Formats: sequence, C-alpha cells, structure tokens
Amino acid sequence: MPETTAARTLADLAHEVRAKNAGPFWVTMEVFLRDDEGYRIAADESFLDERVIAELYRVEASTVQIFRIPSLRVVKISFPRPVGQGSLRDRDMHAGQHHVPLARLPVTRPERA
Repeated sequence: MPETTAARTLADLAHEVRAKNAGPFWVTMEVFLRDDEGYRIAADESFLDERVIAELYRVEASTVQIFRIPSLRVVKISFPRPVGQGSLRDRDMHAGQHHVPLARLPVTRPERA
C-alpha cells in the first residue's frame, strides 16, 4: 500500500472491524488484524486499552473488557450497552454500527527501538 499523507486508522490494519449484539445489555466488537505487525500495534495496551474505549463510547473504563487473542490476531472488546436492547432510547438494536468509532481510531506509526 503506498504511503499517503492521510492518517492511518485501525481499519487500515484490519481485515474486518465489526460490532455485534452480545445480548440485551452488552456490545461486543472484534478487530481481525491482517498480519502480525498490525496485531502487535492493535494489541498494545499503550495504544488500545479500557480508557481509550471508555472515551470513544462514553462508558466507564472499569466496565470495559478487552480480550487479546494472538493465535487468531484478534482483539475482542465488550462493554455494557448504554441502554437496553429494544428500549425506547435504543438507536442501534443490533449494535451493528458501534464499530465505526473504533475503526476510525487513528494509528500513529510506532517508534522503532
């Protein structure tokens, strides 16, 4: 992929970034990384941690769960839905659009040691 001046995002490192309903009270998102380098960046706690997810989704950091699965190059993230599924204020009943802020998360090029 040629270098561009546009900022890289987490979606650029991934085959797929998706969100899905994990029951009436939880959302789960998965990031399937293209290669080991992408996984190394995405799984790094200094890049993606509970605090980052809490800021992106306006939830308490203590409620965020992050699972890093190196053998599959997957990062899985779960947190409570802001409102119960199907409630009057639910704007995304299937949680299918929750992945967008995560996919757009800017990735800075890591410094080489």
